[in-house]
Amino acid sequence: MQRALEDLIRALRVAGLPISPADSIDAHRAIDVTGFSDRGLAKHALCATLAKSGGEAAVFDIVFDAFFESQAIKTGEAASQGRQQNLDVLPEAEGSALAQIMLSGDEASLSMAMASAANRIGLSGIRFATQRNLLARRLQDEMGMPEVDAIIAKARARSPQTPATARLADVRAAIAAQAQALVDRQFQIYASRTAEELREAQLVRQPLNADEGFSPGDQALMRKAVRRMAKQLADRHSRQRKRAMRGKLDIRRTVRRSLAHEGIPFELIWRTEKVDRPSIVCLCDVSRSVAAAAQFLLTFLYSLNEVVHDLRSFAFAGRLIEVDSLLAQLPVEEAIGQVLREIGFQQTDYGKSLEDFADKHLTCLDRHTTVIVLGDARSNYAGARLDIFAEIAKRSRAVIWLNPEPETYWGSGDSEMRRYERFCHIAQTCNTLAELEHIIEHVLRICLPR
Repeated sequence: MQRALEDLIRALRVAGLPISPADSIDAHRAIDVTGFSDRGLAKHALCATLAKSGGEAAVFDIVFDAFFESQAIKTGEAASQGRQQNLDVLPEAEGSALAQIMLSGDEASLSMAMASAANRIGLSGIRFATQRNLLARRLQDEMGMPEVDAIIAKARARSPQTPATARLADVRAAIAAQAQALVDRQFQIYASRTAEELREAQLVRQPLNADEGFSPGDQALMRKAVRRMAKQLADRHSRQRKRAMRGKLDIRRTVRRSLAHEGIPFELIWRTEKVDRPSIVCLCDVSRSVAAAAQFLLTFLYSLNEVVHDLRSFAFAGRLIEVDSLLAQLPVEEAIGQVLREIGFQQTDYGKSLEDFADKHLTCLDRHTTVIVLGDARSNYAGARLDIFAEIAKRSRAVIWLNPEPETYWGSGDSEMRRYERFCHIAQTCNTLAELEHIIEHVLRICLPR
């Protein structure tokens, strides 16, 4: 019973339920009282201890039902007819207890034998889809199916086909099918998210400007990864405007406060520090080579609304436009699509785009503002307007340039990156979601002092 409960808790954790050690202890205590004999009572008791919301309760119901789904082996009509006709005699099977059980059509015994074999081979440890066929084979071997296969082969060599041989072969096929079904079910319970997590881990390190592009499924998975990364960063960096610096006692204020209590420090006063949430201005190149990275950067930043106090976003190619209103009204992916239809895939002109920003938006920069520029700095040999970029750097707290191209390409051809780099506090390659997360983490760290 304890092993089954531990496996169920592991399956629930795989499904995303945050089950703590204390929750596990409560679940064991609940099952000690109810047991598993009354499946409905056990389900309600475990749901009350392990699920903490309506959404978690829905997930619990699905996992619980799948975990305890009936695993009875159906031996088919042939075994039933054989029992009625008393045709269970098969000389080759006389020394095999398993073959005799199969001929008798004892479905309960066969199910118990399969469950026992599954425990011996550690079937609940399945992690990858590629393991399914191998584990199905191992499960049958552990049950003793090679011996049954040899019995069937000998019986057919003696006589091409007899009712008993046909019945044993039918049950053997049913066991093979049930073994595969059990492995598939265990994969869904314990490893259904593993393949997705592996693909996600691969995608966050794949270049965003890859020539083959991304399938719609991969794009959805990447957006999910971006939001998860952003949530983790937000949870890590969310602070109130004032936070106590624990371990640093304000002795002067503590002594002054103790005067009201005859010098006894009943009230300890800790030093505090005012922490402002950062303001970010984002300038995104949405030309063809950078559009994918721009989409994920904006998704990332707009998912940090708990941490970022003020975010203003601009997109540019041949000219620059503000996209805050679109991002406020539409999901990020839809807003980016609309921006691309309006100005995307134009001939990039960094000089003209900087002029547009200086004419209308330069006053939004101050000493609290971090400017993030995402682009390859390839301006098609147009003017770079370094004077405007220098003024942006002068007014801002920091300027960070994220370039999807490798650093060895900077300054080659029509790239103005080496000239812009002089005015940047940070300039580095950023062409994967992993690099993007690292950069945003750095931005929050320098903007939120510890």
